[in-house]
This record gives sequence, C-alpha cells and structure tokens, in this order.
Amino acid sequence: MNIVVCVKHVPDAQSERGFDASDNTTDRESVDGLLSELDEYAVEEALKLVEAGEGEVTVVTIGPDQAADAVKKALQMGADKGVHISDDAIAGSDAPATSLILAEAIKKIGGADLVITGMASTDGTMSVVPAMLAERLGLPQVTFASELTVDGGSVTIRRDGDAASETITASLPALVSVTDQINEPRYPSFKGIMAAKKKPVETWSLADLGVDAAQVGLDAAWTKVEDVTKRPPREQGTIVTDEGDGGTKLAEFLASQKFI
Repeated sequence: MNIVVCVKHVPDAQSERGFDASDNTTDRESVDGLLSELDEYAVEEALKLVEAGEGEVTVVTIGPDQAADAVKKALQMGADKGVHISDDAIAGSDAPATSLILAEAIKKIGGADLVITGMASTDGTMSVVPAMLAERLGLPQVTFASELTVDGGSVTIRRDGDAASETITASLPALVSVTDQINEPRYPSFKGIMAAKKKPVETWSLADLGVDAAQVGLDAAWTKVEDVTKRPPREQGTIVTDEGDGGTKLAEFLASQKFI
C-alpha cells in the first residue's frame, strides 16, 4: 500500500506566537517551528498500516526552507521519502490555495492508495483542507477518524462524536483525516534518525507542479487579516473571604459573568 501523508511545519505552541506586522500573516521567522503535533498521529497511522503489510509512506509539506524540518521528523519516525514544496509565491496562501498545491503534488507523486492528514493544523485549526483536498483529487473523504482499518479495497473508520460513534467505510483510494485519539506517535529512535539522513527528499516549486503563481499567495487569498490587537494580560483574580456568605458571593459573581 502506498500512502501519502500531508504534514505541516507550524510555530511551536509553547512559544510567544504572533503576526508579521508587514502583512498580518502568521510570524514564522521569529519563533521556533516543528512538525504539527496533530500530523504526528497521521504519520504514525500510515507507518502502522505499512508495517502490517507492505508499501511505502511519502510525506509532503508546503512552506519555506525551515518547513523541511517537518519532513525530516516524519522520516526519522520511519517514513520512506519526502516532498517539500517551496516557492516564495506561496507565502500567505489560504486553505483553497493550500489544497490546490497539495492536490497537484499528490498527483505528481502518483499511485497513492491512501492519503492521510491530521484533523487540523495546530496553527490554523480550521479542519477544512482535508475536505477540499479530497474534492480536488476526486476521492471519497472519511474524516475525524479515531480508529482506522484497511481491508482489501476499502477503508473503515470510527468517528466519535459527543452523542454517538459512527462507522464509515469508503472504497480505496480515499482520503482520511485522523484525530489525536487514534494512536500514540512514536519517538524517533537513534537508528531512525541516522537512517533518515539517507532517505530521498525532493524539493518542488509551483512550476514543477504546473500551478500558476497567481492562484496562490496572499493576493489570491479569499480572506485576509485586516487588523491585529494583542490580547491584554490576564487580570489578577479576586479573593473572597467566606464569612458565611461565600456561596452567595460566588453565585453573584457567576451571575454577573453570565455563567448562570
């Protein structure tokens, strides 16, 4: 089975994240970046499927030079090869443009039986790219999988909701997005880290994919951030001394905040 996993290099959630003052896009230069945590579950699930049978895992990412670190981490985990799409014209791309670039890359890779993504990126948290990508590729989409099995020519997932769990089956090839409930991603071993140095990674531009630069980037985005205001620091809490009326004061506070 040949699996393509889409991954993203995102700003570290533990860092002080912000926006680039020049264009109000996410500031990716002044903070450390890493493979999106939610994408690690997608990589792990792909590796488990291949290890249970045969095939290979290809990881693909979009971004500037430092985005190659996301591919590197996936290769260290055990993926077989990587593709890094890098082009200055991509900066500021929205979800439709991102799905377009990924779709053309997956077509160029060719032969994918399964495309796996995380449920969302930890910086954008939109969860819309998997659906857009499936539409562009003409594949059935089974999203938000907390369990995944492949049997012959079909893939079956379990999707857990607040009120019920659904079992959904689709024919292959298909696209699946996975949640953080599906597995426990492995840590790269020393052997995996060393092996990753010899694994092939291709770097493609928009021209390599046949994508017109006018279709992507900030100027082509359907939405833009017009203004950014830094969130004010949290105010110090109020200490209430219980003098027999603590419950009343608590109820009054909750009511004033419209919690009750």
